[in-house]
Amino acid sequence: MKHLFLPLILLILLVLESTATSLIPVQWLLADIQPIPHWILIFSIIITIFFDQDHTIYGLVYAVIFGFLIDFTYTDILGVYMFTYGLTLFIILGLKKLLHPNFIVTLLLTVVGICFADHLIYVMYFMIGYADMTWMSYLNDRLIPTLLTNMLFLLITYPIFRQRLEKWADEQFST
Repeated sequence: MKHLFLPLILLILLVLESTATSLIPVQWLLADIQPIPHWILIFSIIITIFFDQDHTIYGLVYAVIFGFLIDFTYTDILGVYMFTYGLTLFIILGLKKLLHPNFIVTLLLTVVGICFADHLIYVMYFMIGYADMTWMSYLNDRLIPTLLTNMLFLLITYPIFRQRLEKWADEQFST
């Protein structure tokens, strides 16, 4: 039963991401500020840092699967989030091996992950003509608000899930 907790949490986050956009203040929408929730990515990064062992890639697999579900559910183009989240988690997995898991490292890797993933999504959408905003407009109206709102999500979820993920990893991989 415990092996279903991670996909279930990610599925709940997938549903909640759509409701999070309705919580954006009207003043932001009128000013064209568009923070994008990347909660699946953040939780996948937390899984990679605190649950995955040196020989496992659960965070990467979940990022690819749920990235595809984001594409399928919320976007018109399949594969963008799946590819971006997968590549981002692959990079985070490599960086994780160099750093000791703690809050500062988690914050740093999450900032790097969100900036990389959101920027890659923007570049892909821009190249196919789906996004038409300039890079400065993207930076001011989307990337910075996205980064700030997602850091708030990290500050909420980190204390809740860090010890649980370490405990679940010990239980799963100690046998």
